[in-house]
Amino acid sequence: VQMVESGGGMVQAGGSLGLSCAASGLTIWYWTMAWYRQTQGQGRTLVARLRWSDNSTFYIDSVKGRFTLTKDNARNPMYLPMTSLKPEDTAIYYCNEAPPDAGYWGRGTQVTVSS
Repeated sequence: VQMVESGGGMVQAGGSLGLSCAASGLTIWYWTMAWYRQTQGQGRTLVARLRWSDNSTFYIDSVKGRFTLTKDNARNPMYLPMTSLKPEDTAIYYCNEAPPDAGYWGRGTQVTVSS
C-alpha cells in the first residue's frame, strides 16, 4: 500500500489549494481515511477524517468551515479543498487511515501560506 499526496503549493493568506490522496493497493471504502499535517519540529496531527461507509466527517476546530473532505472515486479517491488559508496552515500534509497505519505514510505534500 502506498499513499500518494499531491496538490500542495505556496499561496498567500486567504488563498485556496486542493489536496488529493491516492491510495494504491488499498480497498479504502470500508475504512476511515484522514488528512494529517506536520509542522517543523512537531509530530503529525489530525486535520480531518472521512468515514467511507456513511460519509461522516470530522474536522479540527481550526479548519472547520474552510476545509472540506470529499470522496473522488476516480484516480484520487480523497480530496481536500482548502479555502481561506492562513499562515498557521503551513505544514506538510499527509493522508492515511484513521487511526493511522505506520506503514502507509507517504511523502506528503507541502503547503506554505504566506502572510
